[in-house]
Amino acid sequence: MLFQKRLTPLGIILLLFTLNVGLTGCYHKKTPSQFRLPDSIQEAQISRRIKEADDSLKNKKPTNEEKTWQSSTLSMDSFAFRVKHHYSQGFNFVVHDDSLMLLRQQPEEVVNKMKTDSFAVRKGKSMVVADVRILPNDSIDSVWVRVATEDYAFGWSRESKLLKHVDPDDPISQFISLFSNVHLLVFLVVILLISVSYLMRKILRRNANIVHFNDINSFYPTLLALIVATSAAFYASIQLFAPETWREFYFHPSLNPFSQPLLLNIFLLLVWAMIIIAIAAIDDVRRLLRSGDALIYLCGLAGICAVNYIVFSVLTLYYVGYLLLLAYIYYAILVWRKRHSDTYECGNCGARLHRKGRCPHCGVINE
Repeated sequence: MLFQKRLTPLGIILLLFTLNVGLTGCYHKKTPSQFRLPDSIQEAQISRRIKEADDSLKNKKPTNEEKTWQSSTLSMDSFAFRVKHHYSQGFNFVVHDDSLMLLRQQPEEVVNKMKTDSFAVRKGKSMVVADVRILPNDSIDSVWVRVATEDYAFGWSRESKLLKHVDPDDPISQFISLFSNVHLLVFLVVILLISVSYLMRKILRRNANIVHFNDINSFYPTLLALIVATSAAFYASIQLFAPETWREFYFHPSLNPFSQPLLLNIFLLLVWAMIIIAIAAIDDVRRLLRSGDALIYLCGLAGICAVNYIVFSVLTLYYVGYLLLLAYIYYAILVWRKRHSDTYECGNCGARLHRKGRCPHCGVINE
């Protein structure tokens, strides 16, 4: 009893917040897996997709300058570079940091520690890849990228530095980058936990409908929660076992579930299924509940789905998520079947009953 009195809702929120922040930090370190799909297999799938999509690099008769990027000691085929690095000449980026510094002189001058000059490209400015140079004697990064800004200025940057400051010029890529931001994710976790804790407390006090606990007569909300959990686990699995496949999707996103490598096709099918089931769930909730109760139920459903996303996308990186997902699927289906196997209804409060007799909710005898 003493423990129950001390474990206030605020304490629960702080405990869950601490756990989630810790896990979130680990999540963004992208824990490597020793069982990951070999890069050669991932690159073969990417090459096949590029050729099937009739990429501009496919079967093109290039000039000598377009065919290879050369330094004094090393050259790289443009198609091989496109497969391995996921971009090539003509690819568009946009600056997402406050500024990006570009070198006016040739990269060899930096490597040889000569005096150089640089200029800044501000946040939100677009740029296009104009050239790539391989410098094997650069101990920091052998790949240098020359970009042209929208102001017709040209400059060089090491690839590792460039990619930290830019996103592909595509709204889907920028959406992925936005929700990969650690600070934003921590902020969302805080808001989510406070909102869900408050909402659950209100719902349970009112004995209102909520998925998994006091559900309505529709399987769509349960199915939506299960699809969100499965999608989160699958998303983490791609990053864990096939990171280059996910990087390819980040650079060249698509909502077409049949235009990507197999793993991404499955993930996109889950995303589309999530949208369709969500529409069906909203329609059923609107039909079965009054407007006020429907709003509370949908808020609770959104909270459950958000918790599922965070929990399964994080714990899957440590393989615990797979066992937890199986247990969650079993629990959710078992609870739904048990509740909807009820054949009686209390004449006083309307609660569903397994059999006639005393109602466990209001105490009235039903005969």
